[in-house]
This record gives sequence, structure tokens and C-alpha cells, in this order.
Amino acid sequence: MRNTKYEIRNTSPAPPRGGTSNELAFTIAELLLALAIMGLLLAAVAVAFNASIINYGENEDVFKTINSARQALFRITSQLRTANAVDPCAPGNECSFFTAGGDDITYRYNSGDNKLYLIDNSAALSYVLCDNVTAMTFTKNTAVEDATIYVKSVQISMTVESGNIQRTVSAAAVIRRNLK
Repeated sequence: MRNTKYEIRNTSPAPPRGGTSNELAFTIAELLLALAIMGLLLAAVAVAFNASIINYGENEDVFKTINSARQALFRITSQLRTANAVDPCAPGNECSFFTAGGDDITYRYNSGDNKLYLIDNSAALSYVLCDNVTAMTFTKNTAVEDATIYVKSVQISMTVESGNIQRTVSAAAVIRRNLK
């Protein structure tokens, strides 16, 4: 007894006499066209992936540069707030003062090498605090009392650059010992 319900039948027409049927196969032209389309798609994906990697690297450099500038400003303002005395006669590219611990330090921006330096005047040591600084100013607000000039506050503006991107970060500090 035959089970005709699940019988598989070949419904394709019989091949021509003496040859084989090529209706079920791909031609060389179709294969080459499929390869060309796949190559174009893979090339587009590779270009997009490469652009993504380049963009990530540039964003990381910008982040590191701005973060370094913010850390430098935080350090400067923290020390200025508790400073014993700030030099009112220091030029606009530097800020000299005595810290609460009695250290004589200077923060100096050097436009020749685009760096911000921390200079420990008592130990004659110099440290690079921040790179890629294109502009920096220390604006000191002074007051006079009993024929003595003293600094009440300091505004700091720093411009940093990474690649072709420039950002300006700013901070201010009020010298607490001089509040009156």
C-alpha cells in the first residue's frame, strides 16, 4: 500500500533531450552581480565604521583637554580661596600668592609653549599643570585699606584647544581672608 499523501513529486519540466536543466541554477553573471553589490555594501559599512573610530578618538581628546583645564581651575580656585596673600602686582598671565600652608606659589601661563605651570617659589620647582592652553588671564579685583592694596577676588579665564576645537572655561575665587 502506498502513502500518496506525503509523496514528493518533481513538478519541473523534464530536461531537454541529451542535456541538463539550468533553470534551477545561477548564471555567472548573476553571481558576479551579487558579489559586486555585496562588495559595495561592505565598503560602505567599513567607511562608516572608520569614521566612527576617528570621531571617537577626536571626542576623547577634546574630553581629556577640557577635563585637564577644569581640574587645573579647581586646584587654583581652591588654593586661592584659602590664600593668605595674593600679589596684586602680578601680570595678567600669572597669579602669585601664599597658600594657607605658607607655601609661596605662582600659576603662570606661558604662551610660547601653550602650557600652564605651577611654580613652587620656595623650592624652585616647576610643574606643567595643563597643556594645550591657547589663552589665559587672571583678573584680580583689588581694594585699598589703610594705604594697603589687597586682592579681594580673582577671575580666571582659560582657553584650551584640541585639534581644531577651542573651548573657554572660567572660574572665580574670593579670597576669604580678605573679606571685610
